[in-house]
Amino acid sequence: MVPRVWSLMRFLIKGSVAGGAVYLVYDQELLGPSDKSQAVLQKAEEVVPPAMYQFGQYLCEQTGLKMPQLPAPPKFNFHIRDTWNSGIITVMSALSAAPSKAREYSKEGWAYLKERTK
Repeated sequence: MVPRVWSLMRFLIKGSVAGGAVYLVYDQELLGPSDKSQAVLQKAEEVVPPAMYQFGQYLCEQTGLKMPQLPAPPKFNFHIRDTWNSGIITVMSALSAAPSKAREYSKEGWAYLKERTK
């Protein structure tokens, strides 16, 4: 019984992390226009290193361990617009249109079945 509960808990935790990541990407519009993606990445470059440092300090205080100083994150000097893959944009637009297309196709199929059974 315990292994099943443990595997269910692992699945729920992994699903929550994945769902949170998808929500964050959607909320921050990372897969939208490249201008917004560039702004979000610049914001992340400003926010993430201090947050990691604060978390490291908190962890050191709680555990009593010494954490070595992390190296500075590398600086990326390129624009996403120049390197953005058009295939990603195509796939994401198809995925975003999939629910409405599925509904449209199911309505057409249902109408066809109704017509054929008369």
